[in-house]
Amino acid sequence: MALAIFDLDETLIHGDCASLWSEQMVRLGWVDGESFLRRDKELMDAYGRGHLAMEDYMAFSLEPLVGRTPEEIEHLVGPWVEDVIEPIIFSGATRVIAEHRKLGDRILVISASGTHLVRPIAERLGIDEILGIELDVAHGVYSGKTVGTLTYREGKITRLLEWLDAEEENLEGASFYSDSRNDLPLLLKVDFPHAVNPDPVLLEHAKKAGWPIHLWK
Repeated sequence: MALAIFDLDETLIHGDCASLWSEQMVRLGWVDGESFLRRDKELMDAYGRGHLAMEDYMAFSLEPLVGRTPEEIEHLVGPWVEDVIEPIIFSGATRVIAEHRKLGDRILVISASGTHLVRPIAERLGIDEILGIELDVAHGVYSGKTVGTLTYREGKITRLLEWLDAEEENLEGASFYSDSRNDLPLLLKVDFPHAVNPDPVLLEHAKKAGWPIHLWK
């Protein structure tokens, strides 16, 4: 049994769940729509260029959650996943996940989004094990802060190595699927890297390295 590791945004789904949740918070009336979505786009554009400080994005995107309970957010995220996320799951992703299950591989989603979004989306795909950005809870409500190492760029490696140690697992024969240049550090650590709908930088690297390139729809 080997590990099959998947990025989430633009890899398993056709979109970024954090930005889509930002749009949902606008619909809920939690934020000023125009200014909030403008700032969200600015930060996500920086992410796409590999220039984003993830701490900045998390501080911005978690501010509307401050003072709200995890239970309240979970209650709202569930229907949102069904209505917004499920229709944009790549069929190619579900097929490859099924193939890994058939092989008996252990499946893990590792994402630079918050676990309040990553976990329910992964569960919709039948995946129980995830690593994402952990949100701080103080006195029963979200504080707007994060906990521990952020699962972003090299932080994904740090968190994955911690998980491997705790689970008594290893990366022998592991696969990792991602769309983003930001995941090159982890792609370079696994035996079987896969580029999925890759951005220009990842596409160029994948071509030179001879990695499989998937165009999922």
